Amino acid sequence: MDSKAEQVETEQQPPEDNRPRRRFPRFALSGRAMARALAELTGTAPREVAAQVHPELPDEDVGLMAQRIEDCLKGKGGAVSARASAADLGRAYLKLSSTGKVRFFELLLDRFGPDFDAMQAAAQDLAQVASDSDFDVVAERMRQALNSPRIELFKQFNSLEEGIKFLVDMRADLLRLLKDAPALQTISDELRDLLASWFDIGFLDLRQITWEAPAALLEKLVSYEAVHAITSWDDLKNRLDSDRRCYAFFHPSMPSEPLIFVEVALVNGMAGNVQALLDEDAPADDPESADAAIFYSISNAQAGLAGVAFGNFLIKRVVDVLSHELPNLKTFATLSPIPGFRRWLDKAIVGPPPLLNATEAQAIGTLTGSREPATALLGFLDREDWHADEVAAGILQPILMRLCAHYLLNERRPSEPAERAKDPVGHFHLLNGARVERLNWMADVSPNGLKQSAGMMVNYCYRLNEIDSNHERYKGNGQVMSSGAMRNLL
Repeated sequence: MDSKAEQVETEQQPPEDNRPRRRFPRFALSGRAMARALAELTGTAPREVAAQVHPELPDEDVGLMAQRIEDCLKGKGGAVSARASAADLGRAYLKLSSTGKVRFFELLLDRFGPDFDAMQAAAQDLAQVASDSDFDVVAERMRQALNSPRIELFKQFNSLEEGIKFLVDMRADLLRLLKDAPALQTISDELRDLLASWFDIGFLDLRQITWEAPAALLEKLVSYEAVHAITSWDDLKNRLDSDRRCYAFFHPSMPSEPLIFVEVALVNGMAGNVQALLDEDAPADDPESADAAIFYSISNAQAGLAGVAFGNFLIKRVVDVLSHELPNLKTFATLSPIPGFRRWLDKAIVGPPPLLNATEAQAIGTLTGSREPATALLGFLDREDWHADEVAAGILQPILMRLCAHYLLNERRPSEPAERAKDPVGHFHLLNGARVERLNWMADVSPNGLKQSAGMMVNYCYRLNEIDSNHERYKGNGQVMSSGAMRNLL
């Protein structure tokens, strides 16, 4: 990606307390598999650190960890011993509490970073080089000085069984700890860049997940689904029925762990209601006669790979696969949440400038009896059952749809090289080359849908002959491509 601002979000959202609850236990993700794999190697490691360190990693244990890191980096005792030391370190890390993990990363930050003195010496010599050959020699010295020893430690972990999953989970720990320990951002960025090189799109396998997949993999789909919670096994089976598809990227070193997955409904016409789309009692359609593929959920499965972009490749690959498998498909579109709408509206509606025009303010005043229409609108939307009042919903529909269209098409967040759509899901699809196609009223009346977007959802359409040009317009100058119907809402 060009910058951190270009890191692509998927459609997943943070969990809400009022989201539907599963009727069966959530799949437990842990480091047990990694611990078992590491245990097979640690028997050859002298003076195992994993058995000695306290979970809080007090000062007296930091020295033990530092010595074992040195053993790994120096290859003391040969390759087998070095691997055993790395495995021992991995087991010790898995035992640490949040406090202990912060202290472990602080140890890496303070004592196993780039060689500053060597960098400074190389920089001084670089200013005095007189030939290309001298420049190459000094540049190599600088490269070596910039190479953090902790990066080499991460590579040692990667050489172990389950090692790459261990590092992905370690990055997830870092992201979680950054709020209270922002100095660890450097290590998080280093590990992200290292993982990005290992998870290059060329290394990934696209696989369709069906109901016949191993139970452990199906459980992971349930656990990782982050847009529309899977509430039962019947719900999951419905999402994998004959008129549905689920595709995921996998890495060869993590063959049983999806990295990111997309759920697709094969229907006729552009879908506009997620409850209807996920209705378990609805009969299955004939996929051969479907003319539209609706991407209704895209979820990152590995928190530690945040900032490693492959969601855009996933959609394009799936479009390619489906267009060849089912040539009758003419429309490729999403039914997407609008997670940022209410957050934006809550702040922006009080102005200046005022968001409501005179006619809208009068309509809200008549509905609520308030002389403060902006505040009254927010209070009305906070009611759990406001959407069930047909008269009120009819009054608010044109107002909220205009405001939401404005949010999707006009609101921006500053970034380089061009401003980006404020809505994170919108940014994801626009950067992928989609256009904003249609806004759907009362498309998601779940508590979460009402809370985040007043029940509205949006279709982003992927027109095969426009994807590249739409991508370039948005990436180059921030131009948001949209349909005439969307612009008319303004």
